[in-house]
Order: sequence, then structure tokens, then C-alpha cells
Amino acid sequence: MSEELLRVVLADDHPAMRAGVAALLAAEPSIAVVGEASDGREAIELVERHAPDVALLDLRMPVLDGVTVTSRIAAGSEATRVLILTTYDTDADIERAVEAGAVGYLLKDTTREQLIDAVRSAARGETVLAPRVAQRLVARMRRPAQPALTPREVDVLRAVADGLSNAEIGERLVIAEATVKTHLLRIFAKLDVTDRTRAVVIALDQGLLRRP
Repeated sequence: MSEELLRVVLADDHPAMRAGVAALLAAEPSIAVVGEASDGREAIELVERHAPDVALLDLRMPVLDGVTVTSRIAAGSEATRVLILTTYDTDADIERAVEAGAVGYLLKDTTREQLIDAVRSAARGETVLAPRVAQRLVARMRRPAQPALTPREVDVLRAVADGLSNAEIGERLVIAEATVKTHLLRIFAKLDVTDRTRAVVIALDQGLLRRP
């Protein structure tokens, strides 16, 4: 990392947003925007060409999304840190970006001072999270662990989601109807529900079943 000047590549497919962020960064004497990209592939090319200290990426971009770009930059360059700047703050988006190698995750309502500080911190390899993002991660960590369904219980619940009766589930899975009922009772206990419909709804919400 340069001791005097932090070099940044900026990627966002919205021209007005990209121009606004670039102007905010350019107003800081210690930061230089060395490249601007409108899609993910262009962002990777600019990072490879300029080897910036920080790549400031939008999460949703054409050609290659921010997570894919983050993963490729993290795999190919130890010098460039990735900082996400986006409007999306769902648990899945945050986790995918961090797992891909992003050192920080900011939201587009961040202030200029917060953005400048985040770029500096990211360049040092420090984790940077928007307050709302940090709150979501803490809340997620405090949630009770998701109940683990066995593969057979998942099969039974998937059959329930398909609208099959207990007898039909038994035929599909080649098990006795009584065994189906036993699996359902265990599923109800794990999901803390009392009926089949609610079991499917909860399982879908918690990602235990894939949506059709």
C-alpha cells in the first residue's frame, strides 16, 4: 500500500452514482481514483492494469456481479482489498460478499467521512462494516441455531410440499405410512410447529427446503 496516496478503482453500473462517489473520493487529497468501471469484467481489467490499493465495488453489476469480481480479485491480487458499496443489506448478500473475500461492506447512504475512513481502513486490510450491516450480523449470530433435518426428513417434507398424503409419501419413498408419521412428528418437534403446512413454510423460510 502506498504511504502517501491510496489508489482506488471504482465500479458501479449507474453513471450518476459512480460520478458522485468518484467526486467524493477525488476531493480527498490522499486518495486517487485511477479507474472507473461500469461492469464487473471492466472492473477486473482495471484492477489488473492498475493494481490499486482498494477496489470499491457495487454488488449488482452487469456481465459479472460484485461477488464474482470480489472472488477473482481476492484470488489474483494480495495488494488490492475489496470494499463493497451497495444498496443491498440482506444477510445472504453480506455473507456472499464476505465469503468471497471482501474486507468491508458499506451501504450507499454512508457519509463522505465514513466512506473516506472506510477506504483507508480497507487499504490496511481492516474489516469495515456499515452500522446497519454490523447490526444484522450480530443479530444473526444471536439467533438460535437452525434445526438440522435428516436427509430422510427432508425427503418427507419435500413430499409434503408437493401436496402428497402420508400414504402417497410412503409409496414415493418406499416406507410404511407409520414411518412417515414418525418422521413428521420429529419434523414438527424440530421446527416447533403443529401442522404440515406450517412445517413447509418454516422450512422454506429457513432454507431447509429449496423453493420450487
